[in-house]
Amino acid sequence: MKNILIAFAIIIANFTIEAQVKTPQASPRAIINQTVGLTQVEINYSRPSARGRAVFGNLIPFGKVWRTGANENTTISFSDDVVIDGKTLKKGKYALYTVPKIESWEIIFYSTTDNWGNPEVWNEANVVLRTTVKEETLPKPVETFTIGISNLDNNFAYLEMYWESSYVALKFDVPTQKTAMASIEKALAGPTAGDYFSAAQFLYQSNGDNAKALVYVNKALDMNQDKPFFYYRLKSLIQAKLGDKKGAIETAKISLAAAEKAKNQDYVKMNKESIAEWSKN
Repeated sequence: MKNILIAFAIIIANFTIEAQVKTPQASPRAIINQTVGLTQVEINYSRPSARGRAVFGNLIPFGKVWRTGANENTTISFSDDVVIDGKTLKKGKYALYTVPKIESWEIIFYSTTDNWGNPEVWNEANVVLRTTVKEETLPKPVETFTIGISNLDNNFAYLEMYWESSYVALKFDVPTQKTAMASIEKALAGPTAGDYFSAAQFLYQSNGDNAKALVYVNKALDMNQDKPFFYYRLKSLIQAKLGDKKGAIETAKISLAAAEKAKNQDYVKMNKESIAEWSKN
């Protein structure tokens, strides 16, 4: 009898193991991690497909709050405060809800993120930010709901959503200048020539404080005995942007001579072209 019970238990155990069938999800989960400037953005959502169904106005009713995906909350998180439609959205994690309409979508950032789809009871106090964006028609239908982050810039990006023939995009601004300057100021408490050069280069390339950039590049030159031609090149560009064309030409000539000595033809060409351009004014 004991042996019979043991054999029966083994059969049941084997059946249980074999019964754990794996099948694909109807709405697969997707995670997007994107750096925008210096801000980390993460989106976690499930992706339903149309499968021959009419989506907006049918499967997703117009004018109703939608979970913006399927299954658990679609969430989005920001590592820094961001600005949307002139309003500050504090860093953190939010549920992303939308209200699709014929010509526009409402986009809602909701503070609780542990709901399965829409909350059982909608609490307007949990709406941290709400804004409206224009809906555009896609030239070709999209089968699977898609969220993305595109048109990346150091200071902003666009949160995109598209499904069927509908497309919406929401711009959000990130505090790259503020974060970078805080990092620069901290590093420059005990900077090297390279730190000053990098700081000056960032300010110049990002249309920041070019007067401060000139101070930084001069400090970089003072601290570097080799006086690299690319240091002088950057200084000349900053001077030109500040309107000091005469000073820019003089500095570019120093960079040119050093580049010729180093046999760097790229910098020779760039300096000659800049000198010719600035000499016209």
